Amino acid sequence: MSKHPERLFVKGNEAIARGALAAKCKCFFGYPITPQNDIPEFMSSEMIKAGGDFVQAESEVAAANMLLGAGAAGIRAMTSSSSPGMSLKQEAISYMAGSEVPAVIINVNRGGPGLGDIGPAQGDYYQSTRGGGHGDYRHFTLAPGNVQEAYDLTIRAFDIAYEHRTPVLLLADAILGQMKEPIIPWTPEGVDEEAGREWALDGHKGQREKRLIKSLFLAEGELAEQNRHLQAKYDSWTELAEAEQFETEDADIVICAYGSIGRIAKTAVRKFRKEGKKVGLFRPITLYPFPSADLLTLAKQGKRFLTIEHNLGQMVDDVRLAIRTVADSDFYPIYPGNLPTPEELEAPILTCLEGK
Repeated sequence: MSKHPERLFVKGNEAIARGALAAKCKCFFGYPITPQNDIPEFMSSEMIKAGGDFVQAESEVAAANMLLGAGAAGIRAMTSSSSPGMSLKQEAISYMAGSEVPAVIINVNRGGPGLGDIGPAQGDYYQSTRGGGHGDYRHFTLAPGNVQEAYDLTIRAFDIAYEHRTPVLLLADAILGQMKEPIIPWTPEGVDEEAGREWALDGHKGQREKRLIKSLFLAEGELAEQNRHLQAKYDSWTELAEAEQFETEDADIVICAYGSIGRIAKTAVRKFRKEGKKVGLFRPITLYPFPSADLLTLAKQGKRFLTIEHNLGQMVDDVRLAIRTVADSDFYPIYPGNLPTPEELEAPILTCLEGK
């Protein structure tokens, strides 16, 4: 990779957009919804300057299906939205997964259910990690915890999407999207936009056999075979699971939190460490595949766990599944509609530390 000498002070949303351009994104399809509007606003000018195409679609449904079309043609493409808009995109995402069409999808999570509010929340975890549309499928899901990671993981999302022929979702929230931090932009080296496109629908011009991309399998046993193939691909992603571990080596209790809540929890962990209390943080960076093996290793060391989320309990299911043979996890919910602080997390952490 090549790093640029300057540091930029940008919002998380802009970092995502800049990361997409660095990854050679050539098409952006979107529709306005708060709190992700900085992404299409930035792309509306910068995508054109980069020689690509920007389309403000007539709806989230249209934007997602445009993404499906561009991906099927082998074009590096992206869409972005926030929670209600993501719900509208799910049918097309299911088609992309079933057709093995690469695409990058950004969700800057807001509060819900329904229209909720425009503030931060993590209520889209289930939708983002279980395949939010119909059928048996998963897609790779990344969760940045700061603005630099928002840039870095967007680039990684394009790499994964086109290496594994899958939709990749980057799950942020209103805190991360709207906060400003310095980043060091960099450009991946050797991005070959033509490599690995032997499946793409780019026009045979009478010079090769026709290609077909589909998610409809009607012949006897054909769909079962496709699902076996997809599941084998999802299983292979386990080795790509990633998490940040902070002060976990000697921790008596490990806080499990992701995204912006992981960042806030880290501040609380630092305070407890200054007081001599053995608290650590486990922050998943890949939500799917979930870093279960690393979490199980900590559980086998006799540690206790507290999962903290900005929802009513979703990632805690994956935490409990990961450690179920040797341990369990307590849970502390931050209700969507509230803006959490490190001080708010101190009491539930202390309660778990004291074994109450």
